[in-house]
Amino acid sequence: MPDQRFFPAPKPLSLAEIAKISQAEFAPGADPARMIAGVAPLDQAGAGDLTFLDNVKYRAAFEKTASSACILHPDRAKDAPAGVSLLLSKNPYRSYALAAQALYPRQIPVSRIADSARVDASAKIGKGCIIEEGVVIGAGAEIGQGCWFEPYAVIGAGVVIGDHCRIGAHVSVSHALIGHHVRLYPGVRVGQDGFGFAADPKGHVKIPQLGRVIIGDHVEIGANTCIDRGAGPDTVIGDGTWIDNLVQIGHNVKIGRGCIIVSQVGISGSTVVEDFVALGGQVGLAGHITVGQGARIGAQAGVMRDVPAGEEYIGSPAMPIKQFMRQIIKLNHLIKKEKSS
Repeated sequence: MPDQRFFPAPKPLSLAEIAKISQAEFAPGADPARMIAGVAPLDQAGAGDLTFLDNVKYRAAFEKTASSACILHPDRAKDAPAGVSLLLSKNPYRSYALAAQALYPRQIPVSRIADSARVDASAKIGKGCIIEEGVVIGAGAEIGQGCWFEPYAVIGAGVVIGDHCRIGAHVSVSHALIGHHVRLYPGVRVGQDGFGFAADPKGHVKIPQLGRVIIGDHVEIGANTCIDRGAGPDTVIGDGTWIDNLVQIGHNVKIGRGCIIVSQVGISGSTVVEDFVALGGQVGLAGHITVGQGARIGAQAGVMRDVPAGEEYIGSPAMPIKQFMRQIIKLNHLIKKEKSS
């Protein structure tokens, strides 16, 4: 059960309401009138709780669960313990996410500007914004409606932020145009100088970074991620892309729509990541390459050349996953042969 010191008490809903919200269907014997007052994992759920099953590894916990209701794939319904009302979904995790959002609706503070905030007189602030303690908003900045700035966020001169964005504590944003419904988690850095210089034995020569960062709508950027502004071309993050914590995105990088970029990824300058690409944790992309639409790169891969659309790559240097697995099998055979000789 979520700790109510940090999370508000849930909003109880009937199973019928949850089925509609989660786009799931009742299994035979489910009770539409049963009230659900919270969510919990399979092995911790009790009366009044909703849980879900999305991985066969948790089948044993599911068979023993004491929850009132469970969302699961229709193929798993036969394993359910007695007394659990089942909601059937082809995508149980998504259905559970929708239900949990309804049970624990987002809590938004009352609109206000804290006395300790410093908002330049020339900045434009939309209706219904929350600007908390120590926030700084620079000259000529434009802020949309319903935005929430958590303590000590710093928004530079001329920055544009769309409607209903949430900017976390200690975030800094400069040289950027940000769309609607964007969330920047605590410690994010957007718009700082890119790492551009001309090498010289007498001392490296800085190249002015004259571009911007353009962030689309419905983008999430995780804690302590850094996104450099462009050197001339802009750095671009497409609509609906979600970026995890501790990611580094270099100058002039272009990231498409709907990408997933996991923790500790590093993307070097002027690389293009097309729409719906997934990059696993600690992937490194060299500069000036293209990762094609829908490609998937496995964790800790080192990508040094273009990746075709739809391909799956892994390893360092990265290669198609089938080629990588053949090499691993061959290497194991060689090791076994050497040991037996």
